[in-house]
Amino acid sequence: MTTNAFSGLDLISTATLALTPSLRILSVNSAAEALFAHSRRHMLGMRVHELLPADTSLLSAIEKALSTQTSFTEQELEIRTGSLQRVVVTCTINVIDSPEVALMLEFRQIDHQLKAERDERMQAQLKANRELIRNLAHEIKNPLGGVRGAAQLLARELPDPRLAEYTQVIIAETDRLQNLLNRLLTPHRPLVREEINIHEVLTHVLTLIDAEFNHGAPMIRLQKDFDVSLPHLRADREQLTQATINIVRNAAQMLTQGKTADACISVSTRIARGVTIARQRFRLGITISIDDNGPGIPAEIITEIFHPLVSRRDGGTGLGLTIAQNFVALHDGLIEVESQPGATRFRITLPLGQGNQI
Repeated sequence: MTTNAFSGLDLISTATLALTPSLRILSVNSAAEALFAHSRRHMLGMRVHELLPADTSLLSAIEKALSTQTSFTEQELEIRTGSLQRVVVTCTINVIDSPEVALMLEFRQIDHQLKAERDERMQAQLKANRELIRNLAHEIKNPLGGVRGAAQLLARELPDPRLAEYTQVIIAETDRLQNLLNRLLTPHRPLVREEINIHEVLTHVLTLIDAEFNHGAPMIRLQKDFDVSLPHLRADREQLTQATINIVRNAAQMLTQGKTADACISVSTRIARGVTIARQRFRLGITISIDDNGPGIPAEIITEIFHPLVSRRDGGTGLGLTIAQNFVALHDGLIEVESQPGATRFRITLPLGQGNQI
């Protein structure tokens, strides 16, 4: 594999290193030069242990990834750069099936304070969303039942049977609104936790999406990249199924509506270490990434995409992502989104196991 094979990495904003089987640095992109404050010439050929401080847990994670041939993510690691500055990063370790390249490391710099403040704002907004949804649903539910009952009584009294068609429309529409209200209130039921295989849930979701959308051209490619070494998760199967299907269906609807060429949705799972959610830190977690190559989320609504009644799709209710966020939050988890035209990623992070807090 020549140096030219890595030239495209200079176009991405995340710091990326390619490592040989002996853990020597084979490729360095421009973002990595900036992050580590070393020149490319200085880093090429260096063992990764020489670049990273000896006390970092990333070194043991790299060794483990190489020995087990398993990709995963290390969250919130503190590393020391060439300028002796300490920075906090998230590092994704990808196993590469190549005789020359064993691992690809991708670093994303984060700021503890900004992340904590953002998570707290999200939790506060989530709580406000729940109250708004619950109050709105209860206020509408009772008069809606009265409207349906009145329409049924009216249908019995009408002298012309043809007029009953109008009452049937009223009844059908009130039933539709009733179902919508039930969906709004569902997140407030208690969790029913059980040991689940998250891959069984995700495979079921992709099967449902395939049946719903792939019954004619154009087809949506549904890909999965699962880390089969992930342990079982103690969670509410129904709620996690609904949360993920809402996100995947949202992506499929955007791909269909935008008539995206070579439409594709990819679902991947990875282990995450050192996860922090709303200032609470967990040793281990599971990350579910849902990627699509659709038109993306408009910049003016991306910060509000999880708010009730905000939709990026014509005719959308703006409730699917709100409900997904509620379900994930009930599991002490977090949903994040990154989007640009042609590349949207929803990332769900869930703490793994009981007594997992640090």
